[in-house]
Amino acid sequence: MPATRATGTAATIAVTALAPISWGTTYAVTTEFLPPDRPLFTALVRALPAGLLLLAATRVLPRGVWWAKAAVLGTLNIGAFFPLLFVAAYRLPGGMAAVVGSAGPLFVVGLSALLLGQRPAARTLLTGLVAASGVSLVVLKGAGALDLVGVLAALASTVAMATGTVLTKRWGRPDGVGPLALTGWQLTAGGLLIAPIALLAEGAPPALDGRAVGGYLYLALANTALAYWLWFRGIGRLTTTRSGFLGPLSPLTAAVVGWAALGQALTPVQTAGMALAFGATLAAQLGGGTPRLFRRTEKNDRKDSMDLMLPALRR
Repeated sequence: MPATRATGTAATIAVTALAPISWGTTYAVTTEFLPPDRPLFTALVRALPAGLLLLAATRVLPRGVWWAKAAVLGTLNIGAFFPLLFVAAYRLPGGMAAVVGSAGPLFVVGLSALLLGQRPAARTLLTGLVAASGVSLVVLKGAGALDLVGVLAALASTVAMATGTVLTKRWGRPDGVGPLALTGWQLTAGGLLIAPIALLAEGAPPALDGRAVGGYLYLALANTALAYWLWFRGIGRLTTTRSGFLGPLSPLTAAVVGWAALGQALTPVQTAGMALAFGATLAAQLGGGTPRLFRRTEKNDRKDSMDLMLPALRR
């Protein structure tokens, strides 16, 4: 039984890791396919269509207090995180936004102690520092004047995502509601928050060519709808340490994509940083278990699948 449980946990970690790996492709897609200087419009297109698609697929709406909880989680994980992340990326030099973001696991550890009563181990804190140091070696590319707004936006986006991760763990899901529906609620709530801000700040949507349409479809479907479903599903099954420490896979993937697809060279120092950050991420997955509170997720996952299949079977 322990061996079976360990195998299941390893599979869950591997599947959940696909989410930050997918997010690591966002920078390349944005720079190569999308119109420039439209961060809020891009955040909106990532969130709202994906959320509405999942709402239509699951046909499950929040009930009672979950209207408020879905709004809070949607604001933290999507509505605040997306715009702040793009503002930081546009204003900070040399990957500094990714460096600040790599401190996310440390914020998750601190918030888990505050909100979940999980006392952090010294090993966990050390692992977080090693992961952040490794990411810094990968993405920092020389000195530059730091923009205060950009730094504050990067910090705020990291705190928002960490808080959303911990609250998602604390609140779980309503009985009978799977991660697919929960993801739809949050993406829709976050998208509705972004929409008026994007309209006021950036005006009407830009003209789109075929490359831009393809890029936005990828961001909305694979990079957001699928990736966030895998992420929230994983949060429900894994400890906050395990899920939080998968975050550094995102900047590491961005570096690999830049090297493989965009011709960006990797120095020996960057390669060493990648090995350091990946090693810390792997170390964080060792030990720990799945909280009893969330063992009901397999039943809800099957419900998501049946909800999607029944309309086709009725035809």
